[in-house]
This record gives sequence, C-alpha cells and structure tokens, in this order.
Amino acid sequence: MSTLAYDGTAMLGRQLRRIRHNPGLVILTQTMPVTMLLFFGYVFGSALAMPGEEYRAFLVPGLLVATAANGIMTAMFQAAQDSHRGVMDRFRTLPMSRAAVPLGQAAADVVVMAAGTVPFLLVGLAVGWRIQGSVLEAVGGVGLLLLFRFATTWVGILLGLASQSEEAAGQLGGATFILPLLSNAYIPTDNLPGWLRAIAEWNPISAVTTALRDLFGNAPVPDEGAWPVTHPLAGSLAWCAVLIAVFLPLAVRRYAMGHLPSVK
Repeated sequence: MSTLAYDGTAMLGRQLRRIRHNPGLVILTQTMPVTMLLFFGYVFGSALAMPGEEYRAFLVPGLLVATAANGIMTAMFQAAQDSHRGVMDRFRTLPMSRAAVPLGQAAADVVVMAAGTVPFLLVGLAVGWRIQGSVLEAVGGVGLLLLFRFATTWVGILLGLASQSEEAAGQLGGATFILPLLSNAYIPTDNLPGWLRAIAEWNPISAVTTALRDLFGNAPVPDEGAWPVTHPLAGSLAWCAVLIAVFLPLAVRRYAMGHLPSVK
C-alpha cells in the first residue's frame, strides 16, 4: 500500500472516531435535513403551484444536494478547529504524506454523508417521494451526490485552514446556507427575474439537483435555461471536476504551509 493510501486510511479512521465521540454533531447533521423536508414539504408545498406530494417529490433531490453542499460548512469548522487547537501542527511533525490529513477528513465526510442519506431517503419514501427511474440510474444519482459532497468538502477544508479560527469558520460557515436558496433546490427557477435566474442556474447546486431529479425520474430536464441545467449530468461532473482540481491542491498546499504569521 502506498504511503498516501496508508496514511490517508489512518486519518480516515481518526476522523470517524472523532465523529463518533461527538454525537451531538452527528445528531444535528442527520436530523436537520429530515426536519427541513418535513417543514418545507408541508409548508412551502401549500404555497406553490404544486400539489403537496408532487412538491415533496420535487424537494427530496434538492435537499439531498443542499445537504451535500453543506460539506463546505462542516469541513470548514473541523479544519479550523484542528488548526486552532494545534492538532494540525502535531500532524505536520509526523513522517506522513502531506495530503493524508485533508484527504482523510474529506473521505470521512463522504462516509458520514452516505450513512446519513439512508434515513433521509426512508423519510422521503414515507412522505410520498418515489424513485421513478431505474435502479442503476438511482445508484448513479447517489454516486453523483457523494462526488459532489467530496468536491465541496475541499472548499471547506481550504477555508477552514485559511481562517485558523473556530469563531471565524463558524460565522463564515453560516453564510453558506444562502447557496441552496440561490438555486433550484427548493423552488423552480422559471419565474425568477432574468438576472437572478441566471445566477441560480449557474449555481453548481442547480446542476446537481437537476441531474438527481432526472436520474431518480422525479422531473424532466428543462428544455431552456443555462447550459448546466439543460445538460445536468455533464454540468454536474464538470462542476465537481473544477472544484476538486482547484481546491484540493490549494487545501493540501495550505495544510503543508502551517500557520501564517499574524500581521500586527
């Protein structure tokens, strides 16, 4: 086994043990999407031009992708916490691959996301959501969702390492809640003003959400709109590739640099 694979696996185990010893965070991250599904599905559905069950079927893929995008916030806070408390400095003194620590965090985050997807989908089935496509397409949709989570996690790791402060990471992470609001995760974008619709449709969350709805058979691909939502699978893969290509090497480089001197 290569050094990176061995060290990365060790860091994956460390991150999973860390999560296991923080049950409050696990409960919050697992129950929040379910709570939002029940609240939005029964409150917003009555205010939109969709029957309640139809809106809940529309909403489930959107909430799945919004939860995946939340990897920015969770990864940011965990990386900032380890950096602020000196854990990263201790890891840097060990003879291990510089990419192993952030890679282990990203992999653990995907594992937790995969585990949390199961109860969410069960609740979705209970409120009327159904997979209308093939099993293979549904499996592909879940795979795409986890790939998107992996991609967004690297954004959070970089921002967390750069902030070097749990408080700053917490405040900045809270701002990420606006990202799903500027997408088609919760509402259709057809009736939005032109400029706002363009922003929403070029949001990576919109491309992945549209791809999931198509793979699950919950909604057809729109004929009009920005390229990522009219070609959602290609757009989703392109967005994931860009995020990983840009933020993974930057996060690894930032981790290797250690603490930057403060400016007074």
